[in-house]
Amino acid sequence: MSVATGASPDAAFSLIASPEAWDEFAKPVPAVGYQSIVAMVRMGHLRVEGDVLEFGRHLLFLAQLFASLRTVDKSMSEQDARGPEEPMIEPVVGRYLRLDLDGRPHRIYFEEAGQGIPLVCLHTAGADGRQYRALLNDRGITARFRVIAFDLPWHGKSSPPPGFERERYRLTTDLYVDTVMAVCRALKLEQPVVMGCSIGGRAVLHLALRHGNYFRAAIGLQSATHADPGADTRLRDLGILHRPDVHGQEAAAGSVACLIAPTSPEAEKWETLWHYMQGGPGIFLGDLHYYFTDGDLRNGLLDGLDTRRCPLHLLTGEYDISATPALTAELAKLVKATSFRVMEGLGHFPMSENPAQFRKYLLPVLERIADAG
Repeated sequence: MSVATGASPDAAFSLIASPEAWDEFAKPVPAVGYQSIVAMVRMGHLRVEGDVLEFGRHLLFLAQLFASLRTVDKSMSEQDARGPEEPMIEPVVGRYLRLDLDGRPHRIYFEEAGQGIPLVCLHTAGADGRQYRALLNDRGITARFRVIAFDLPWHGKSSPPPGFERERYRLTTDLYVDTVMAVCRALKLEQPVVMGCSIGGRAVLHLALRHGNYFRAAIGLQSATHADPGADTRLRDLGILHRPDVHGQEAAAGSVACLIAPTSPEAEKWETLWHYMQGGPGIFLGDLHYYFTDGDLRNGLLDGLDTRRCPLHLLTGEYDISATPALTAELAKLVKATSFRVMEGLGHFPMSENPAQFRKYLLPVLERIADAG
């Protein structure tokens, strides 16, 4: 590869933005929507001309390449890279749960730590329960809450059902809600709190609607009635997440990297992306069917959500350009949410991209729920 001034006549594609847009991108802490070149494309600040598929094949590399031009505070990005002085065993316990879903046997993996009020954690699309590793190790939380994070079927260490090789994975509202309820009942949880992020943040709304009497409270991270597809949907339309001529999991990581706040520690950011790089083929795409289509709540159903029966707390990162703070604010007003806060310095994956910053916002919510009895 070579670098030269001017446009190359044989370039596969060109990235075009105004000088003002590039200046904003180059700042150590850019404004929302300028945190990566993919974010700039989604927000309409940058235009891709030429072979969009070729651009999609190299999303993660291009995001890294351009981000390397930005001045960053190394002490901040490396602060969480230091390990413990002595070897330690974490208090997290992992187990497998065998149960039937829709008449088919499933083997579901879950991790837990702590005691007290059950807190069931739902991961994002295409990822798994490892996103909640910091909560599971937070003694300030596990002293009062039994934190439980499980991998949806087909995700992480949970197996797909027998015969999966003959079908296409697509997550639906009914399947998602039924799975969560089956796990909660199999574990014999009484009045649990449910917390979910992204698709999980949408699922807590459906769970509160259908099973509000069962849950003590719901916490929606990056919750909205629907997702903002962005100004340029060509990469999504080309299906880069699951096609034979694209590395789907690198594309998955590249497509979500733009949702992470630019101030998130590098180690936490890359572990979050690593989860996406390890997903099964077509699983992220199948989850997005729920996120963009089947789980869309712009259908009047939310009129039946009673936040007095099931208190609903909403927390959204300021750098999320998918479930934006504006969309969550609309949701909070629509359902009369119990509480709503925009989390500064956080993006779409608050619990994994910057756990220390997320903790500042989560603890008051958990204390409020625990004190309510």
